[in-house]
Amino acid sequence: MAETTRLNAIRAVTGWNTTDHQPDIKNKNIREYFGCNVFSDQVLQAKLPENIYKSLQKTIKKGQPLDPTVADVVANAMKEWALEHGATHYTHWFQPMTGLTAEKHDSFIMPTADGNIITEFSGKELIRGEPDASSFPSGGIRATFEARGYTAWDPSSPAFILDNANGTTLCIPTAFCSWTGEALDKKTPLLRSIDALSTQAVRVLKLFGSNASRVESTCGPEQEYFLIDRNFYFARLDLLNAGRTLFGAKPPKGQEMEDHYFGSIPERVLAFMQEAEHELYKLGVPVKTRHNEVAPAQYEIAPVFEQANVATDHNMLVMETMKRVAQRYGMELILHEKPFAGVNGSGKHVNWSLGDDQGNNLLRPGETPHDNAQFLVFMTAVIRAVFKYSKLLRVAIASAANDHRLGANEAPPAIISVFLGDMLQDIVEQIEKGGATSTKTGGVMKIGASVLPTLPKDAGDRNRTSPFAFTGNKFEFRAVGSSQSIAGPIVVLNTIVAESLDYIATELEKSGKKGDALNSEIQKLLQQIIAESKAVIFNGDGYSEAWHQEAAVRGLPNRKNTVDSLPDFVAPESIELFGKYGVFSEREIHSRYEILLEGYKKTINIEAQLTAQIAKKQILPSCIRFQTEIASNISALKAAGVEPPASQIDFLKEISSLISSLQTRSTELVKIADHHADGDSLAHAKYSRDVIIPAMAAVREVADKLETLVADDLWPLPTYQEMLFIK
Repeated sequence: MAETTRLNAIRAVTGWNTTDHQPDIKNKNIREYFGCNVFSDQVLQAKLPENIYKSLQKTIKKGQPLDPTVADVVANAMKEWALEHGATHYTHWFQPMTGLTAEKHDSFIMPTADGNIITEFSGKELIRGEPDASSFPSGGIRATFEARGYTAWDPSSPAFILDNANGTTLCIPTAFCSWTGEALDKKTPLLRSIDALSTQAVRVLKLFGSNASRVESTCGPEQEYFLIDRNFYFARLDLLNAGRTLFGAKPPKGQEMEDHYFGSIPERVLAFMQEAEHELYKLGVPVKTRHNEVAPAQYEIAPVFEQANVATDHNMLVMETMKRVAQRYGMELILHEKPFAGVNGSGKHVNWSLGDDQGNNLLRPGETPHDNAQFLVFMTAVIRAVFKYSKLLRVAIASAANDHRLGANEAPPAIISVFLGDMLQDIVEQIEKGGATSTKTGGVMKIGASVLPTLPKDAGDRNRTSPFAFTGNKFEFRAVGSSQSIAGPIVVLNTIVAESLDYIATELEKSGKKGDALNSEIQKLLQQIIAESKAVIFNGDGYSEAWHQEAAVRGLPNRKNTVDSLPDFVAPESIELFGKYGVFSEREIHSRYEILLEGYKKTINIEAQLTAQIAKKQILPSCIRFQTEIASNISALKAAGVEPPASQIDFLKEISSLISSLQTRSTELVKIADHHADGDSLAHAKYSRDVIIPAMAAVREVADKLETLVADDLWPLPTYQEMLFIK
């Protein structure tokens, strides 16, 4: 019976025993197995002839074109290494516009005339694959009948072995493009943006006498997620199909006690974390941090910084690996930005920086940043970029899921601003007034207990309400959604900073000055840029209503939802920017715009249908059973000659009224969801936002009220307090 599903789930959850799943990882030395499943630089060096290795390194480290003669040798070495690891198949692993990864497996075997087999893997097969592209999102770049698509080997991201219970597969990171050469994936624009950024950053570095020939953007994405028992997950069709709960009354306890954040990690969860980390270490993913997050049942994993392209691939592996491992422990990992209303949602804080091929972090202030002209130039370039292109940064984080999170008191507002902290804020103000001559220091902090050490005090606090904050030697883009690929936000960051560096390099090169004279030109240019861009700098409380009012006065855009934000992507200045640096063609921009709008509309449509289905097929029947019980009890009292209390009559009327309202609103939602708005994709998205979402909210409002009234043994859906607190 429907009413027993939830109760059966609770019994199954409480019966879980972590010792039922005990992988043999307890006493293994991490140094012995880290990266063991990666076709790493060490493996390359050991298996390739020296000349081939050096040629490949020029492509990987310097961004030089791949020498075609290298491919056959690398392919053979890669095949032999994979066979040594038990691989039978290989796949070109790519990231289409679904936001997920994709793969088509091919065997290494080739039949021979005598009925035996040999293993083959050529340079041609390494460099190019040809998966069917007809069913991937393309935004109109190709018609459904135009099925040809190509995958192209990305040598800058190492191949890896993916273990399975019954074997292993060689995975080769690749780009994915159409027959006519347009990018159909996340990786291609990312690689283009890295090249664009490097070109402009090297120009600036040369003005400072640097010999650097390559600059990379680096990244360390902090990944937040929820874990709930799979018995609860399968009893909730909304979680199963939409990734978030479409119903759920506020529990008596949520995160109000602030007792979950950084608390002791539950044994079952910790066991999952340890095995997931073990799997990731084998793949060379340098995950470092794990902890409880703010909301109950919410956690975080964070890696060490890596080159942005590799970090993007690794973040996809983090999400996929954790999902897979969680299931071994009877849990479901949820990446939706807002799976549970009323408690914090999940983000993905993308820590972004710049490093040259000499090993220098270009956003490291040093001890006296006021004297560090090179740092000040790069920092100011970022500030200018964020000010000038804040709308594009907002586009990069736009999704129906992230709309639930942004602007709440758990995530940054949709207004893009920059937090610098007291030290850099003071230096920026000095520059604007004519020149920086000093740096604030934090001094030391005495805690007051003799056994505790004296601690160095930072010159400023951190700001958790800022969407884009400087945090020491990097900027932290905190508004990225937990389920999103980090490729999109990094593409925008790389491109807008490339444009700012281009502007600065051009202005300084025009002066033709060097030495002290160049420093004078730098000061004048930075002073001008800060005067023009300082409106984007905000060190206060981003959650406050006062900031929203002040931001409007400053002229900062506030795109409160995805539908408002997406048109900025196809604005003339956006098309000009991405075209200038070869990151997106105009056709590629319009295709992504259509894909994003279509994704928004489909997400809301799926949620609307689920809302109506769950209301009609699960909630209403349970409520009617409860209504029948109350009515039967009243009838029994009357039959016994006892006048039912007025409170029981009123309660029956309240339940009946709510049931009627739920039926009416559910029926109306079905009609609204079935209606198709006239006009283009944007009109459809606006209809979803303005008509369908409010209709869904109206159904939920009544259903959540009923949850607080219906008998516990009749309520069909696992509740928030059960899903979030029963481990």
